Amino acid sequence: MKSSLLQRRSLLKAAVQAPLAMGAVSYWGGAMAAADKAVAVRFTPMAGPSTVAQMASTYTAASIKVFYDSGRRVDHPLRYRTLYKTGQMLPQTGGGQIMAGGYFMTDGTPVIDNKTGKQMYSDCPDGQSLIQLPKAKVKGVQGNPLFLVTQFEYMSKDASGADMYGKLPSSIAVATLDQHPKTGDMKMVSYHHVDTRSVHGLWITCAGSISPWNTHLSSEEYEPDAFKADSDERFQAFCRNTLGVSGNPYHYGHVPEVTVHANGTASIKKHYNLGRVSRELIQVMPDQRTVLMGDDFTGGGVFMFIADRAADLSSGTLYVAKGEVKHSKMRMQWVRLGHANSDEIEALANRLSARDIMEVRSEDPKDASYVLAQDGKKQKWMKLRPGMEKAAAFLETRRYAAMMGGVMEFTKFEGVTVNAADKVAYLAISSIKDTMADQQGQWQEKKISAGAVFEANLSGGHTDAQGQAIDSQWVPAVLQPVKALVGKDIKPADAAGNTAHLEHIANPDNLKYSEALRTLFIGEDSGMHVNNVVWAYNLDSQELTRVLTVPAGAECTGLEAIDNRNGHAYILSNFQHAGDRKFTPEQADLAQAVAKNWGDNTQAAVGYIAGVPCML
Repeated sequence: MKSSLLQRRSLLKAAVQAPLAMGAVSYWGGAMAAADKAVAVRFTPMAGPSTVAQMASTYTAASIKVFYDSGRRVDHPLRYRTLYKTGQMLPQTGGGQIMAGGYFMTDGTPVIDNKTGKQMYSDCPDGQSLIQLPKAKVKGVQGNPLFLVTQFEYMSKDASGADMYGKLPSSIAVATLDQHPKTGDMKMVSYHHVDTRSVHGLWITCAGSISPWNTHLSSEEYEPDAFKADSDERFQAFCRNTLGVSGNPYHYGHVPEVTVHANGTASIKKHYNLGRVSRELIQVMPDQRTVLMGDDFTGGGVFMFIADRAADLSSGTLYVAKGEVKHSKMRMQWVRLGHANSDEIEALANRLSARDIMEVRSEDPKDASYVLAQDGKKQKWMKLRPGMEKAAAFLETRRYAAMMGGVMEFTKFEGVTVNAADKVAYLAISSIKDTMADQQGQWQEKKISAGAVFEANLSGGHTDAQGQAIDSQWVPAVLQPVKALVGKDIKPADAAGNTAHLEHIANPDNLKYSEALRTLFIGEDSGMHVNNVVWAYNLDSQELTRVLTVPAGAECTGLEAIDNRNGHAYILSNFQHAGDRKFTPEQADLAQAVAKNWGDNTQAAVGYIAGVPCML
């Protein structure tokens, strides 16, 4: 049985105060005495970057101290390792060369920049998974083969400076890595671009997660509005660059799943039945059936999917949360939106238009058959076409959820992760504003531009709002902010341009939890900090520690806590869009250094934090 939180904190306190055992030294990868048992970890804090060199790079000076029951303490210095930069030419799995983060149409044709005549590539790597496969064997690997799946969310600008957000087919790749058996250090061997023609290409792949059955679960954020797709210049540019022809908006906004093969290649499929929302990522619970997911939208909801079978997302039931909100706490109920399998929803997507499914009006039609419900920042009048409940539930999910009474007031709902031992889910609300902070809805929060991390206890025995039993032991019941993880706005900005307190989180985005370290890792997507931070929040000590900063103007992405790969642990961490902020005149040297380090702000790093002790 797991020890109580109070007992764990007592162990940590005792461990921190214990004298250092004779002969104990810092080491990496050394053998432990048989009697030694790790009882606690503590992160050694690091100050924020202060020099131009530190502020223009991926920087860490943190470490992790492990305390053992013998009294021994071992310090593990952390270090950042870049595996590759986007735009680099890399060895291609199977032979030849290929551009890292390069864009391809679904027919395999490289997407070319009109100004330079060269292939375009992303400066925005995001969600990634480190996959270990039994009996994998790839040419060129001398140690242990591992596979890093990385998705590239978008490209900031083309060579002419034009905005390219969402206008290119999101790329996804598998890098074969060679892991040193003793040190755990990893290096690039080869790179495989995943063929996405079978899923109509990928749209704005944001964060991701590793499934319990060892696949990469991707995302498609800010789903194109099917009512406006024909006149949406961004979506039409995406279709031209992806398909060469006009596309169907209902093919995007779903959950792609990537399966890595033992030779370093991969295949992909899309699940159409988890709801079509602005999905940041999905988090599958330990039962391998219950899925919690974020909706990165203004006026979004909290959604849950329960699969019919373990390790199989192809069919199941979709829910949205509702409930009473008091003092920043929501007692959650769940509204059943519908049950479906992926194939039937894909078939509906292939043949239906938005107006086949429902009517949406901005002005009161003076007709009682319409429902007034939240649609983004505004309320609108909505009405389903006869027999379109299932199509609405899975293709117009947010609008249908609002019609069914779901709480559609969340703003910038980003990452989700789970602490399985304590049965707690963590959810990032990057910025509390608009529909969460106005006086019309249920939340009526104080506006906090820097956002907060929320937590929800998970349990079984629930019934949905319609009175039917919910078949899961991992259902969120009460949602509330974590007191230590609420951002603090500052006004006016400090001398460097920070508008959020430097010792608190700002705009939490990526969230990942390490069961072995009992630590929640938080990556920022903030314009409120000059240098965004990856934080470590240890549940037992309740200490919040800065462990990594990324180049000025960049966003922390690709976060993943890896507790054990062949006896080594890692924190995966990327960044995107370096230099993307307004620098003060006094920061001219910093702006130049960032541009110099990262290809005139066109490149980004894919890598990981090394030195993390394996506690399993």
